[in-house]
Amino acid sequence: MTSNTSKLAGAKRLEGMYENVWLEFAGLARQYNPVNLGQHNSLRIKGVIAEVSFHSESALAGFPDLPVPSFLKEAMMKAVQSNDMIHQYTRGPGHPKLINALAKLYGPLLGNKLEPESDILVTVGAYESLYCCAMGLINEGDEVIFIEPFFDCYVPFAKMAGAKPIYVPLRAKADTTSSADFCFDESELRNAFNSKTKCILLNTPHNPTGKVFSRKELKLIADLCIEHDVICISDEVYEWLIYSGSEHTRIATLPGMYDRTITVGSAGKAFSVTGWKTGWSMGPSNLIKHLRAVHTNSVYHCSTIVQEAVANAIETETERLGTENCYFHQLPKMLEKKRDKMADLLKSIGIVPIIPEGGYFMMADVSPLDIKFDDGDDVSPYDYKFSRWLIQQKGIACIPPSAFYSKEHKELSRKFIRFCFIKCDKTMEMAEEKFGEWAQSLKK
Repeated sequence: MTSNTSKLAGAKRLEGMYENVWLEFAGLARQYNPVNLGQHNSLRIKGVIAEVSFHSESALAGFPDLPVPSFLKEAMMKAVQSNDMIHQYTRGPGHPKLINALAKLYGPLLGNKLEPESDILVTVGAYESLYCCAMGLINEGDEVIFIEPFFDCYVPFAKMAGAKPIYVPLRAKADTTSSADFCFDESELRNAFNSKTKCILLNTPHNPTGKVFSRKELKLIADLCIEHDVICISDEVYEWLIYSGSEHTRIATLPGMYDRTITVGSAGKAFSVTGWKTGWSMGPSNLIKHLRAVHTNSVYHCSTIVQEAVANAIETETERLGTENCYFHQLPKMLEKKRDKMADLLKSIGIVPIIPEGGYFMMADVSPLDIKFDDGDDVSPYDYKFSRWLIQQKGIACIPPSAFYSKEHKELSRKFIRFCFIKCDKTMEMAEEKFGEWAQSLKK
């Protein structure tokens, strides 16, 4: 055994990064085999369920169990069969067919003509895009603003780059019933900006709350970025999952923001094929070049075949954008029904659903159940205790959202847990059965 001072010890920059919520809840799920409303589901191969679901924490990072649309399978088959060179290296910062397809789709959406070779970087998922942003833009001692709660890779990436995290929490209003009721305090946001601020990381639609930031909220963020000469990294992977009554505004389209915004997207989230693991960063060339340098000197290259398949799919969707046949139109309509079904299941046992405006996660207020736990030596947050109990006693998996808050703000999520509703009909039926049993037990 070696000591912590040994040369065989890990890098100090990784301190505090070895444990995470996925590790613990993957283990609980393997042990109790609950209905999975936390994140992912099993993989079906030729009608047989292959139990890959909770067997690794990486799987817990989230993927749908919906059937893959035929046009996406065809896009992949077309890529595989196109020509032998597709099985070899392609251009490192992005396969030519894909960057051209992305430029054609997103140029009008971002309100700027995108130069495929200089304004777009293709990465191994949005995850790598965010990593490249951190390593390519942040210097030791820079301050980076995070709006809480946040996806759990954001802060580790920034810390590895030497940044000081500054947290601005979304606070739920009293009697919250909609994700729109999670709001930041304007004075807190203003006070977070100063001469040391290098970046703000924005996520809209937001994980885990489902909030779609309003144009007014985005304008305030934009005005502060311009005033303090700050870069905005905008994680918009759930951009197509917007429900009735809400509208997604890309912050890069606001006056003065395109030149200081990196917009991050994901094929896995857009097409519900997370295993394709393809993402992208888009923005002005003077910013993208720094991300490209990180990518070139680390990952260097993404799968040629997958990039070709994503390009095929995007070309198809671009042609039918705005029509009833567009997958980007069909998916949110389907998920809105599943969202409402999930809300009804939660209401049936007295949990208050917080209806998301976008994405495929739902926060829920469990305080009306008034369940108390014999704490003993357990000092973990209440939502962790509740989530463990839900898996162990009710056979239903969820995720405690305090995992997505800084230490000083974890108490803000005390009464909430997070569910995922991008589930196939079979999973939803199993969930209905579990909630039904729970509802019956409350009547005894």
